[in-house]
Amino acid sequence: MRGSNDESVSRAHNGFKGECSVNPVKRAIIRLLHVYFRFSRGMTLGVRAACFDEEGRIFLVRHTYLAGWYLPGGGVEVGETAFQALVKELREEGNLEVLGAPALLQSFLNLSATKRDHVLLYRVDVRQTVPRPPDHEIAESGFFALDQLPDGLTAATRRRLDELARGGPYADVW
Repeated sequence: MRGSNDESVSRAHNGFKGECSVNPVKRAIIRLLHVYFRFSRGMTLGVRAACFDEEGRIFLVRHTYLAGWYLPGGGVEVGETAFQALVKELREEGNLEVLGAPALLQSFLNLSATKRDHVLLYRVDVRQTVPRPPDHEIAESGFFALDQLPDGLTAATRRRLDELARGGPYADVW
């Protein structure tokens, strides 16, 4: 894998080899959750973050249930603020601690999930408390120099990184 080393990337050794092995059962569960959310919520809201360490590297995750590398993030739960969700997701997906105030870059409509899903994208300076070991959700994670990104970035992740590098403008649709 390009742009990584043992200290900045955690890799699963329990069946995750090279390309992401997308678990069809987990994918089916995600689809069922989206159907449930369609009827139980008027809209869904998620947060994602472009997380940079002190060396200017970006943090990315590769899930066990979706192909490709992503910016870390997740859903905002009922009774939770976007900031609380952001802090929670960064801690869960990368053992990341937020340094300073996150900068909201854009609010996106995410049509790949449903016609009612919205994503708030933040830019955040972070510190990793300890490397995140692989588990049932995260196959790999790590910091990457912007000129040494891993193969397999999702198209949306690539678009967000290109927009960020240009300083905007940001699209309206994820």
